Amino acid sequence: MKKEIKKGKKMGSTLVVMLALALLLALLTYRKDPAQVIDGLKDGGRMFWNILPVLIVAFAAAGLMSKVLPRELLRSWMGEGSGIRGLLLGTMAGAITPGGPFIQFPIVAALLKSGAGVAPMMAYITSWSLLGINRLIVFEVPMLGWRLAGARFLASLVFPVIVGILTKLIWIRME
Repeated sequence: MKKEIKKGKKMGSTLVVMLALALLLALLTYRKDPAQVIDGLKDGGRMFWNILPVLIVAFAAAGLMSKVLPRELLRSWMGEGSGIRGLLLGTMAGAITPGGPFIQFPIVAALLKSGAGVAPMMAYITSWSLLGINRLIVFEVPMLGWRLAGARFLASLVFPVIVGILTKLIWIRME
């Protein structure tokens, strides 16, 4: 119960900050040209409606994932005590999972809720952002060539594991 209250307060404070930012931007836009405020709100509304289907599917998949995955299997393979195996699995999963943050963060949240450890999940997020095989094949290789894209990819391989370990150490200290 306390955890849910903390989450609610955190979401509330995030909402207040975002609302303050939106109001500040509306004020600045109004000072520049009052007619642009409505256009800006319309643009934001269009972006919202374009991303809404992705959000619904991502959150539904994340919620269902937490019910489908056997908790004990997840804990043994990617839980707090999974060690290097969990870090490597998180790294591999992050590297091969396509999609943007609207997909990744609900997945990570569901996995954490289901028993995945902090270190493997941070390796996952870091790998997704640094290694992304889909991005490597679709964008980097065609634009940068195999040599540079491959060198960058290989140089980045070690970081998800390092970030996972460091996050775990910081996480423990913060308790």
